[in-house]
Amino acid sequence: MDYDCGFITGSKWFRYRAAAIIVEDGCVLFARNETDDYFYSVGGAVHMGESAEEAVKREVYEETGVKYDVDRLAIIHENFFDENAGSLKGMDCHEIALYFLMKPRGTRELQSDSYTHGVKENMHWLPITELDKYKAYPTFMKDYLQSDHSGIEHIVTDERKK
Repeated sequence: MDYDCGFITGSKWFRYRAAAIIVEDGCVLFARNETDDYFYSVGGAVHMGESAEEAVKREVYEETGVKYDVDRLAIIHENFFDENAGSLKGMDCHEIALYFLMKPRGTRELQSDSYTHGVKENMHWLPITELDKYKAYPTFMKDYLQSDHSGIEHIVTDERKK
């Protein structure tokens, strides 16, 4: 049994996550499941004893059915949010995510047959220039992808409803 790096204490939820930024032909890959009303980055919880890079490769393969190579670590994201639906309803959430830029393959073809918490998950190539038309998380993705970057960026997002 693999254990995710995260915990729940009362109404507090924490997770250490590895996520992928996969760009092909002006589009970035997002996932969406059949119960939530938003798109989210491909990735998931890092398992105990697993590096974030190992986790992102595993998660990308599990979700897309395709093996992508890591280009580089791009973003360290501290994310604070509270959830009003789904399995995290009523939780005060804190997530640390490492976003890896993946090497493009030159095709948007995937072999996805992914499920999250027993719910079918679908992959969507969203046009980068139109990301603001979608309810997609993380919200910084459009601005990030439309500017040049060389090092690792640290981004803090607080979307808690006060």
